[in-house]
Amino acid sequence: MRAVVQRVSEATVTYVASSSQQNLLDKREQLCGGISNGVLVYIGIGVEDAEEDAEYLADKIAHLRIFMDDCEKMNLSILDLNYEALVISQFTLLADARKGRRPSYSQAAESSRAKALYEFFCERLREQGLHVQMGKFQEIMRVRYINEGPVTILLDSKKAF
Repeated sequence: MRAVVQRVSEATVTYVASSSQQNLLDKREQLCGGISNGVLVYIGIGVEDAEEDAEYLADKIAHLRIFMDDCEKMNLSILDLNYEALVISQFTLLADARKGRRPSYSQAAESSRAKALYEFFCERLREQGLHVQMGKFQEIMRVRYINEGPVTILLDSKKAF
């Protein structure tokens, strides 16, 4: 399981909705979620991932010290500050672009398994005490955010990097 964690001062996610399945030209954005100070987390679920991977990353993210203390050191976690998390499922984090020019997504979990682990991951964050907003699974989304720092951290439950 892979995560991109960004420290943000605000973030929102919308998805493109159509008033009817027949009229795809009548598109409008629907707000899924938004946060003020906190973290924007893109989460990618792989074919070999299990609940243990979600638990590991949820604990790591909840306690990751990427926020400034009074001495201007990154010494505080999202829990310490009672900040929020916006979590977006993103299968493209499992892309393999080493061969050819079109990325392969063969290491991404199939959608029903990915959705279950995505929801499990978000629930583990909530159990840590975080307020969690979520994107809309398997929809085209638009994410808007202000990255503070910028601080962007890559995490992998298999500790690949």
